[in-house]
Amino acid sequence: MLPEAGPLRWRDVVETPAVLIDLDVVERNITRCQEQCDKLGVTVRPHIKTHKLPLLAYAQLAAGAVGVTAQKIGEAEVMADAGIDDILISYNIVGDRKLGRLRRLAERCHLSVVADSAEVVDGLARAFADGKSELGVLVECDTGMQRCGVLTPEDALELARQISSSPGLRFAGVMTYPAPGQGNAAGEWLERVACLIRSAGIEAEVVSSGGTPDLYAMKHHASLTEYRPGSYIYNDRSLVTSGACGPEDCALTVLTTVISSPARGRAIIDAGTKVLTSDLFGMSGHGLVLDRPDSSVISLNEEHGRIEYGGEQMPSVGEFLRIIPNHACVVSNMVDCVHLVRGEYYVRAEPVAARGRIT
Repeated sequence: MLPEAGPLRWRDVVETPAVLIDLDVVERNITRCQEQCDKLGVTVRPHIKTHKLPLLAYAQLAAGAVGVTAQKIGEAEVMADAGIDDILISYNIVGDRKLGRLRRLAERCHLSVVADSAEVVDGLARAFADGKSELGVLVECDTGMQRCGVLTPEDALELARQISSSPGLRFAGVMTYPAPGQGNAAGEWLERVACLIRSAGIEAEVVSSGGTPDLYAMKHHASLTEYRPGSYIYNDRSLVTSGACGPEDCALTVLTTVISSPARGRAIIDAGTKVLTSDLFGMSGHGLVLDRPDSSVISLNEEHGRIEYGGEQMPSVGEFLRIIPNHACVVSNMVDCVHLVRGEYYVRAEPVAARGRIT
């Protein structure tokens, strides 16, 4: 149960620039995602790098999620510290010090990881050969994103065989993160690789895909067992632009104050690159200004944002503006705390527990 609002309005409490999280919208987004995944017949393992908050991870679990996904060991450690006991780290873990941390983390929660090469698997096997229990390892597949991942189903089978024969490891399945717009194509790719691995006599327990951009356009894929969305809990301008949601579905906004109006058609705000992401995702501008359709966030400096207006009504110095950022996940890592709200009413400040956990 997420906390309720108090009697105060956020505009009477919060100093800018600040990040607001509307819990009413968060709850709707969690419910919508869970209902979609239930319809598709897949379990939900949300990616917590979007919000980095144990509070929201627990809300996702309460709605039906089977566990969480983290991108870094530090994020996973924070979630384990909060009592969350089923965690996938969807990132290659390389290096003796990190493998030592991974071993210690695996002793206090149900942990699984990914690998896309023999070298990564060898490192995991060295670290877990004498472990108390086997470490589950999924083969990561590149289905078009061109980041990590094996390139062919045959490569996936070869790596599955290596994992299965490595001491201390257990082959847990296959996973991918599709390129935007390629979610169903990735589902078909995973179908082929799962069938190939199973035909070789190896059980692929988990077949996992992810990505918010394609979540609500996904079709049923027989072998797909799990989905790992992240941004859906907040949404952002990139998802509005892609048609995955509307502005009313964006739970995270950056609250900013107009600090200067030096020329007609131009205003300066107190939010720059230190709170608004510089990610563009092929769009122009750095965010969507709510209730100002004639405006555009043209440029950012560290502490300044430049907004240009095409209409007659200019914002006044001291006026609050709320901006939907291009990419919500980055914004979460830029502030020590976010301000939880419900509509116009204030709930509380919430420390971003996994902020800065980049290792």
